[in-house]
Amino acid sequence: MVVGKNDRPGDYTPYQLEIICRYYANLPNHLLRRLEELVSELYLTDGKKRERLWQRTRQVLLQLGIPEPRVEHIWRQRDPALVAEVVQELYRRD
Repeated sequence: MVVGKNDRPGDYTPYQLEIICRYYANLPNHLLRRLEELVSELYLTDGKKRERLWQRTRQVLLQLGIPEPRVEHIWRQRDPALVAEVVQELYRRD
């Protein structure tokens, strides 16, 4: 379980602890869904917004545990199809 630096487990009610635990247990699913959305948005946008989307995509890939060399390769190529391949692989893994 992850809590803030100054928080102690005793600072939360059992109900709050349960919610926190469920949040972190479901985090990979939320990140994968977000990555799917980012792929769609990358195909549809351009300019500065697309650059921000690539930055978010990089962060999500790293949070999902994708190896850094692969993330850097995707980052350099800037090809949404490569991100879509990662999404498919992650679904096959589950």
